[in-house]
Amino acid sequence: MKATTPAVPGRRNRHPHDDAPDTAEDFRRLVTLPDGPERQELRGRVISAWLPMAERLALRFRNRGENLEDLQQVAAMGLVKAVDRYDPSHGNAFESFAVPTVIGEIKRHFRDHMWGVHVPRRVQELRNRVRAARQELTSTIDDHGPTPEQIAEHTGMPVEDVVLGSQALNSFSPLSLDAELQNSDDGCSLADTLGTPEAGFDLVVAREAVKPHLAGLPEREKEILYLRFFRDMTQSRIAERLGLSQMHVSRIISRTCRQIADRIEARPERAAA
Repeated sequence: MKATTPAVPGRRNRHPHDDAPDTAEDFRRLVTLPDGPERQELRGRVISAWLPMAERLALRFRNRGENLEDLQQVAAMGLVKAVDRYDPSHGNAFESFAVPTVIGEIKRHFRDHMWGVHVPRRVQELRNRVRAARQELTSTIDDHGPTPEQIAEHTGMPVEDVVLGSQALNSFSPLSLDAELQNSDDGCSLADTLGTPEAGFDLVVAREAVKPHLAGLPEREKEILYLRFFRDMTQSRIAERLGLSQMHVSRIISRTCRQIADRIEARPERAAA
């Protein structure tokens, strides 16, 4: 039988990471120190001691569309949060508290900053499960890949959730508008298939909004607006035709247009009330 090495009295239990620093005493001091240079210096030393662990955790998420240096920066931010929130009086080792905090910060970074199209968190989780199942089944399924039914059977997910997660696979990195369409013989891009805003639509909406207010005007105001905006007559010619002063015609046009504009702007408020 292989002899076991007897425990050495007073030997510190090893951390899962061989190079995990022993900062228990530093954390006990940290919570007792007031804000100031001494506490900041000790806090920085503790963060530096655990930084290699955070960088190793960032390595787990490499090759997922994000630069490794950026991931390590995010992991370092998670480590800082873990150091600031850790309370040694709870009896848990710092490492068991810090690892979920750092990994959670990295996953939050992917969720909030790496999706080209924002989708609900539930759909993101479905996407991850579908992606993992595809990878697991790739070695046992032909080159066409697993069907939604096979993924559902493998994961225990409803087929509807598998389809939803599969649709989200393309939301992480959206296709460029300049990308050439599949099976396109003339080099047509996705942007070529998109419509453009029709400038005339706004004019139609404006005319329809004004119509009922024009119809309700007194005959004199209605005629003046018609001559000015539909017959393109000057204010002087309108005044001469109606026997009014040019200044009076100008005031009528300004006042009537302002009243119509105010009524159009106030209409949604009255509808809401």
